[in-house]
Amino acid sequence: MEVLHERCAGIDISKADVKVTIRVPGPGKRRRKETRTFSTMTRDLLAMRDWLLAEGVTLVGMEATGIYWKPIFYLLEHDIECWLLNARHMKAVPGRKTDVKDAEWIAELVEHGLVRPSFVPPEPIRQLRDLTRYRTEVIRERTREAQRLEKLLEDAGIKLSSVVSDILGVSGRAMLEALIRGERDPQVLAEMARGSMRGKRSVLVEALTGRFGDHHAFLARTMLDRVDACTATEARLTERIEQQVAPFRRQLALLVTIPGVSPRTAPVILAETGADMGRFGSAAHLASWAGVCPGNHESAGKQPTGKTRHGNPWLKAVLGQTAVSAARSKNTYLAARYRRIAARRGKKRALVAVEHSVLIAMWHMLIHDIEYADLGGQYFLERTGRARQTRRLVSQLNQLGYQVTLQTAEAA
Repeated sequence: MEVLHERCAGIDISKADVKVTIRVPGPGKRRRKETRTFSTMTRDLLAMRDWLLAEGVTLVGMEATGIYWKPIFYLLEHDIECWLLNARHMKAVPGRKTDVKDAEWIAELVEHGLVRPSFVPPEPIRQLRDLTRYRTEVIRERTREAQRLEKLLEDAGIKLSSVVSDILGVSGRAMLEALIRGERDPQVLAEMARGSMRGKRSVLVEALTGRFGDHHAFLARTMLDRVDACTATEARLTERIEQQVAPFRRQLALLVTIPGVSPRTAPVILAETGADMGRFGSAAHLASWAGVCPGNHESAGKQPTGKTRHGNPWLKAVLGQTAVSAARSKNTYLAARYRRIAARRGKKRALVAVEHSVLIAMWHMLIHDIEYADLGGQYFLERTGRARQTRRLVSQLNQLGYQVTLQTAEAA
């Protein structure tokens, strides 16, 4: 088999140690293979790097094992080309699996170019990704805490969530604080409503009549404190993210021109895909990597399913939010695409199609440094032809028993 990389290495990583196998030219035309074990402490990792450099290794492949690959990758990436490899692409022969054999197998695959590296963004994007992902987790935790609070109110017979859309809004928060302080009179609590909620005071009196006691007050206070802590943490992270995205202002300005992409979600998309679209060979490669295109599962000439692959869960989550917002936009291509597919294939498939369109547009925009050009809500009508649409609609009316006479708007 052809050797594509003369001096390469494979690393099998665990929490405590790493097994490293090098494959380099040996005596004559033979290949030399050597395996060593190093601990994952920094001193031993530096010794591993020195050994690889002394052997002239130019390419290192390692399996993406949890988070344990990160210190090794970050230590080596400045001196040696590193490939992070998908475990699904490196299945060895069953029944012959050891850490040493895994390292040898990885080295052999890299040597012959039988695997492709996964996308690992540069350090500024990695730092931005850490911030956006942690902020997402903080927001999710705040949501979970609000749900716990709602369950606590239900336990106390307080049906506040049946009347107000957000129990942590201005009106809801004022009533909760009063309940915690010891106020139990539903009339007094209902008078704390603000704005449009004041029109629901009679219903609020009924909803705030329950058996809220000191036990519920203690738990509600604890939950509200956690909600406030999450809100404060989110604010600090958002401020830090604003500083981190300063070098990418142009890319963010382009992204927010896409319907559904907001100043809030644009940094998340950028953190997950990176600012350099050249890392992806084409827009189709980007969509495939993200997992928003039909999968290939053909066997014996049949393709039973087109289910999408898992892809990047963080990117898919924010693309889902973007697709929902784009589907609700007015007179846009993305909204028209959503309605067209949802009528035939269902809402979930339509949302995935919109996510695909967003990524395709984003790749071209960042590659060519141009703003989003919307095709308009009438794009599909114009593409299929007005005459065809007219014939279809007239035929449907005729089938319903109507005699149709058409007249253009200008003539009318």
